[in-house]
Amino acid sequence: MFRQTVDRCPDDLWLAGKHPRAYWRIAFHASYYAHMYLSQDLESFKPWGKTRVDCRILWDQPKVEEPYSKAEILEYIDFIAQIAPERMQALDLTAPYCGFPWYQDLSKIEHLFLALRHLQGHVGQLSELLMARDIEIDWIGPMTI
Repeated sequence: MFRQTVDRCPDDLWLAGKHPRAYWRIAFHASYYAHMYLSQDLESFKPWGKTRVDCRILWDQPKVEEPYSKAEILEYIDFIAQIAPERMQALDLTAPYCGFPWYQDLSKIEHLFLALRHLQGHVGQLSELLMARDIEIDWIGPMTI
């Protein structure tokens, strides 16, 4: 679903949005933190080779950066999907501390749930921007009511 929000985004929407909440930047932010949170802790995180660290920030007034292309973000999403199974196996989900100082009171398993919620929140945000243009992403799962 996340990959589709990038792949199906029209070029003009990709660059749209008031700084620092341009579509491309939200997509990078979501990718960056999904990647980071596959690490046991902050110290063991190794950023993606094309990371421009200030691009992860959606708050305050980070410096204006050259936008990532859709192809670059799709490459990053594919990289994360490739490493995720091994990273998930390596996580100590019983750790009482998540390893990220901005979440002092979370265990690793609680942090993993938070990371999923964070990613899915941005998938929803990007999906809404697409839906406003009559662009849908595929729903994954049964549609029974």
